[in-house]
Amino acid sequence: MRQPIYRVLYVQVLVAVVAGLALGALFPHAGEAMKPLGDGFVKLVKMIIAPVVFCTVVIGVAAMGDLKRVGRVGGKALLYFEAVSTLALALGLLVGRTLRPGEGFNIDPATLDAKAVSGFASQTSHTSLVDIALHAIPETLVSALTSGEVLQVLLVAVLAGFALSHLGEEGEPILRALRQAERLVFGIVAIVMRAAPVGAFGAMAFTIGAYGLKSIGNLAELIAAFYLTAVLFVCLVLGVIARLVGFNIFKLLRYLREELVIVLGTASSESALPALMRKLEAAGAPRTVVGLVVPTGYSFNLDGTNIYMTLATLFIAQATNTPLTLGHELMILGVAMLTSKGAGAVAGGGFITLAATLQIVPEIPLAGIALLLGIDRFMAECRSLTNFVGNAVATLVIARWEGQLDLERLRHVLDHPDAVPAPAGHG
Repeated sequence: MRQPIYRVLYVQVLVAVVAGLALGALFPHAGEAMKPLGDGFVKLVKMIIAPVVFCTVVIGVAAMGDLKRVGRVGGKALLYFEAVSTLALALGLLVGRTLRPGEGFNIDPATLDAKAVSGFASQTSHTSLVDIALHAIPETLVSALTSGEVLQVLLVAVLAGFALSHLGEEGEPILRALRQAERLVFGIVAIVMRAAPVGAFGAMAFTIGAYGLKSIGNLAELIAAFYLTAVLFVCLVLGVIARLVGFNIFKLLRYLREELVIVLGTASSESALPALMRKLEAAGAPRTVVGLVVPTGYSFNLDGTNIYMTLATLFIAQATNTPLTLGHELMILGVAMLTSKGAGAVAGGGFITLAATLQIVPEIPLAGIALLLGIDRFMAECRSLTNFVGNAVATLVIARWEGQLDLERLRHVLDHPDAVPAPAGHG
């Protein structure tokens, strides 16, 4: 029996998003006051991410019990991330060169507020791959679970999983306890997600109330170009990859519609990370692959952020009438391939990595980032949505590459998304 439409979560979130937009547009001050609702929901979800990742990965690795196999899955994931990230960067560059959204602005770099971006520029020294690798090592085992850093949790969980697998029968009581803890954790996730409409309402009301639709103004062409590029990437690049793996990208989007609407409302892909892991496992991807690929992808597979970086770089160059040669554009592409890997490891990562890229190409004025500050919130939704879909596809690709994807179950689930029970162990 189908539940009433008003009880469907994604319908509730959609209604909340529209209500938040209306409140922010009609009563801006009241909309701004709703900010704690959005912030509170995102904090609630982030609170539960560490235990979700820890339990899922420890149980998965302990069941796998093979260091080489874990290394193989991780290696394939990183190889895939690099290949698809490069495609995203190249697509952003291509669209930027074709549509030229910054042309005609004729902005004098001397009139831009350099102080507004100084904070981002000062943090660019922390985005190298070495810094990211060192940052993934926690101060203590316990601090990994309290720091909120997904890579740190992932490292400790993998080590704990290997240790458990080597304990053999002696580790069984610990494994059983972890499985019970996992049921508890996903029970908390189910409760927290019921608050998604409230969070989406608060986040959208604040965005419109604080920045207003007028803030889009002359930058509407850039926003439109970014959204168009993201749609092309999802439909063409990810669509072709999905077809090669054996599923339909649009059916996957329908299956993940609740999570997508939550990501849209909160402008944070992290807000749906626990639900994504649960749904991918329910769709036939093994826990071992889901536990390794999804958390790693949230730091290293940021397709939406990659598109944004090259498109935003070209926009700033065009808006300030900075001539770029093909060599400059190839340099931007090459540098962005490295700097984008740090976007998920630091707060405000999109701007920080964009600043890092611009500093390598000194011809483009760094102060040009100030042009994007007012509209970044409107672009954050698209970045988060694209990152989210990219990681869902990546997990299914690696599972198929490993020969562990239950393709028949995946197709059945995508054809009947409303009849999917929670996966075993999730209660």
